[in-house]
Amino acid sequence: MSKPKKVAILTAGGLAPCLNSAIGSLIERYTEIDPSIEIICYRSGYKGLLKGDYYSVTADVRANAGLLHSFGGSAIGNSRVKLTNVADCLKRGLVKEGEDPQKVAADQLVKDGVDVLHTIGGDDTNTAAADLAAFLADNDYGLTVIGLPKTVDNDVFPIKQSLGAWTAAEHGANYFKNVVAENNANPRMLIVHEVMGRSCGWLTAATAVEYRKLLDQTAWLPELGLERAAFEVHGVFIPEMEVDIQAEAKRLREVMDNTDCVNIFISEGAGVESIVAEMEAQGQEVPRDAFGHVKLDAVNPGKWFAEQFAEMLGAEKTLVQKSGYYSRAAASNVEDVRLIKSCADLAVECALRGEAGVIGHDEDNNNVLRAIEFPRIKGGKPFDIDLAWFDELLAAVGQTKGGKVEVSH
Repeated sequence: MSKPKKVAILTAGGLAPCLNSAIGSLIERYTEIDPSIEIICYRSGYKGLLKGDYYSVTADVRANAGLLHSFGGSAIGNSRVKLTNVADCLKRGLVKEGEDPQKVAADQLVKDGVDVLHTIGGDDTNTAAADLAAFLADNDYGLTVIGLPKTVDNDVFPIKQSLGAWTAAEHGANYFKNVVAENNANPRMLIVHEVMGRSCGWLTAATAVEYRKLLDQTAWLPELGLERAAFEVHGVFIPEMEVDIQAEAKRLREVMDNTDCVNIFISEGAGVESIVAEMEAQGQEVPRDAFGHVKLDAVNPGKWFAEQFAEMLGAEKTLVQKSGYYSRAAASNVEDVRLIKSCADLAVECALRGEAGVIGHDEDNNNVLRAIEFPRIKGGKPFDIDLAWFDELLAAVGQTKGGKVEVSH
């Protein structure tokens, strides 16, 4: 493949603390290597691609691309659009009756003169990119698609570490550092910290670990009631673990009796399958997005767990707080920026040689950073609950470990 003359960037799916840094890193690297390569950024992800709506990266933008590292979110905008979901694209007015969204997208790339498309998103974004890449190849469009893996859940096969996940854990911990002070707002207080993670408990576990590091750095005054025990994590509930509600309630009741409060961390996806089954059995409609995922706000596992535990613990007051929107909209931390820059640098190298794939450390190939083949990319990678650091976390909070979460009454 000859050197690309024009590249395009888009971000899609939910936010993560990496999007602006990834955009900035790509622009910076292209500018360093060859500023003659034109760059455009589609507005609002695949929606902008379908509509041919984009920002042009000017000389001023190139000169100031470093500013993007200071901001959370995505300056160019996101959307949840699945190109293979024709009905949804039609309903939203993104295509006309009889049009194939993939062909519309492919033709728009050609019309815009794009040689390389960089997609920055999670498993849905990159499986959509995989579908588009396959369509382009099957129909001889001669375009290269290169993905960067974004998800706070850190649940993309076979990528070791998704961009933004470290930052999300750090900010989730900072969020709870303030929320936990509510433990003395009322006697027998139950605080539920619901953390993002549809089918993977990595972020919940990592957030708990980061929060406990903050506790390690804190000086206490037990003579006046400031004791670590009241600020501790007392339970961690994630999709990969079995929860015996009765046994956990008995354990946590002792904590409540001794500390006058209980603080638990729960993945937003913990027990969702069982809760959805209950809702559907009762004839309730369960809202889903364009990708078929259950809209977790409608299911509300944090509220469900809080209701189960509150009565059994004898809680006088219950507080459910969600750190997701706070943590996912943060600017990348130093650790993530380092990872993002290394991935963006390789993405540009791959663009120059016409190599497609999703950039990440390949767990099936000795964790080498490479362009991973699109067909191998999929979401729903479970968190490994046998990792030593997770064992240490559970031991510290006095909790046992089992299999998958089942929330039966």
